[in-house]
Amino acid sequence: MSTTVANEVRGRRFGRKSSRTGVTLPLIAPAVVILLIWSIVPLVMTLWYSFQHYNLVDPTQTGFAGFDNYQYLLTDPDFWSSLINTLELLAGVLVITVCGGTLLAVLYDQEFFGRSVARLFVIAPFFVMPTVAALVWKNLMLHPIYGVVSALLRSIGLTPVDWFSQVPLLTIIGIVSWEWLPFAVLILLTAVQSLDHEQREAARMDGAGPIASFFYITLPHLRRAIGVVVMIEMIFLLTIFAEIFVTTSGGPGVATTNLAFLIYARALLQFDIGGGSAGGVVAIILANIVAFFLVRSFARNLEV
Repeated sequence: MSTTVANEVRGRRFGRKSSRTGVTLPLIAPAVVILLIWSIVPLVMTLWYSFQHYNLVDPTQTGFAGFDNYQYLLTDPDFWSSLINTLELLAGVLVITVCGGTLLAVLYDQEFFGRSVARLFVIAPFFVMPTVAALVWKNLMLHPIYGVVSALLRSIGLTPVDWFSQVPLLTIIGIVSWEWLPFAVLILLTAVQSLDHEQREAARMDGAGPIASFFYITLPHLRRAIGVVVMIEMIFLLTIFAEIFVTTSGGPGVATTNLAFLIYARALLQFDIGGGSAGGVVAIILANIVAFFLVRSFARNLEV
């Protein structure tokens, strides 16, 4: 008797699930189809063009190219320079934003006069569009003649620096770090505020100083938040484009050309759609490799 009742209950449950699935499937199907088309069609077209001879200004370049586009890309010195620039840009911004964001988060967790205003000022750059930020730093702050930094250097007897010609990549790193530092501060400050104050008070009573408390209590508590900051920033930093386009256009030479700008130059400046598509496929592969190692490295820190 009990077995029969259990079977009936199980049948009703499965019946409800199947009927519910039948009702909700037509509702979510359009969204799923649109998302698939939105993501798969551009990827398939990029793969297709990467194996084709296709130049916008030379209609004679047609037909199947095989791996010629990839061979030309991988043997081009500009590709390896852009790859190194991408890694240097990524590493530099991550070091500045994570270290600076951690220190500022700990500082802004303390009580001091004007803390609310200071928090507002440090978070404000995150809401500035990349193009606007690049224009402000190029024409207002770092201009070798009219810039604020040049005026300050002249006021103390130093020679102004042409930042975008002498240290272009370092300047780009500084601009991008200025944009992303507020994001790191916002995430890390939230994590610092979730730290148990009784634990820090107990450490202080046991004789631990501020430095020891930071390295043995605060920093271990921030591991998850730092992992989130690194993962999210890395996704966006691999595609930095506006700051380079507005300030240096990849120059001088290829000193500030990253993978995103190299793909743009191949496809829209040299009109080589096949070569640009091959660069896009290589960039997708590299991004997935980086994402794989990031997930493996930080997954245990993100476990609840």
